[in-house]
Amino acid sequence: MTQRTFLSREPVRAAIAGALAMAVAMGLGRFFYTPVLPGMMAGLGLDAADAGIIAAANFAGYLVGAVLAAYGWAAGHERRLAIGALGATVLLLLAMGLLSGVAALSVVRFLAGLASAFAMIFTSGIVLSIGLRHQDSGVQRAHFSGVGSGIAVSAVLVYLLSLVEFPAIAAWRVDWLAGALLGAIGLAVVAWLLPRPEGHASAVREPPIVWTRPLAALTLSYGLFGIGYVVTATFIVAIAREGAESPFLECLTWLVTGAAAAISLVAWKPVDRRYGVAVAYLAAILVETVGVAATVLLPFPWSALIGGALLGVTFIVVTAYGLQLGRVLASESPRQVLALMTAAFGVGQIIGPLGAGFLAARTGNYVLPSLAAAGILLLAAAITVLGGALSIKSR
Repeated sequence: MTQRTFLSREPVRAAIAGALAMAVAMGLGRFFYTPVLPGMMAGLGLDAADAGIIAAANFAGYLVGAVLAAYGWAAGHERRLAIGALGATVLLLLAMGLLSGVAALSVVRFLAGLASAFAMIFTSGIVLSIGLRHQDSGVQRAHFSGVGSGIAVSAVLVYLLSLVEFPAIAAWRVDWLAGALLGAIGLAVVAWLLPRPEGHASAVREPPIVWTRPLAALTLSYGLFGIGYVVTATFIVAIAREGAESPFLECLTWLVTGAAAAISLVAWKPVDRRYGVAVAYLAAILVETVGVAATVLLPFPWSALIGGALLGVTFIVVTAYGLQLGRVLASESPRQVLALMTAAFGVGQIIGPLGAGFLAARTGNYVLPSLAAAGILLLAAAITVLGGALSIKSR
């Protein structure tokens, strides 16, 4: 099979474009803040509360983007919106390397959150629909693996740049500029490969969501998961720096997180196949609870490495399986349920870094915020069970 024939297959093009789009929108647009954060805190004199405010602004933008995407105005324009959002993500990565101050950086991160929500929702709508139409589950796995791949690549990028002296510019600014360049390359490939939605099916307006007890429980647990995971996802590299100021260890922590995330859907497939998506969703939340607690309870450096690995191997799974379950429960309104569950997730992500940042600033470490996050994840698991979400049948 020639390369031209290989790339002409719609599921292949969708899988590659989806993975790269998620790498740019999420791995860079959303999570690049984590490995660059220690350098920014040192270079700009930020404390954990300041860092939490900037992070929360990003998640607030993500929430606004998710809510806006839930309405019918976007019908029929998903591909243009997805490409435009990725382009905005690249420009906002560039802006992070040029600006200073909590207020200015918070505005940029708010806009970046909005752009990443648009990119994730509209790209996912195209890519996942193609996977379903061709009955190819590999499309979904490849699509969501892009987040972990983007995280892993960003970890290596930041580490390699730490080995080079930049006398005329702060190293953390170089990190953001390099991230923008990398994002621009990904954007160009996505614009080339991302298929157009078939016909005009995407222009059909969806009916309102019919709320049931399992759907409400799933949405609430998904929002609580947003609080629980984001504390570690935001501060784990800063936690690694607290233990020992080693660029290599910081890189390794984030690299392990990203690599685990990239293979997570494949790793959890046997659980999904044997017990169903709902049980895998619950189990992943419980494993993540252990990982979040491990970041502050285990001896260093295992706390950072094991915590990062358990975070990586679960958070994409919970995200993907949660949205998959939502689509089953609201099958007539798939775009709306994806957007509204993402909005619940976004509310949790605003609360998480704000609370964790202020707690860490007051206590001088991340022990209390991390343990609180683990407790919230346990609550999310309990609501999943008590709300009847485990009765959802989805393979």
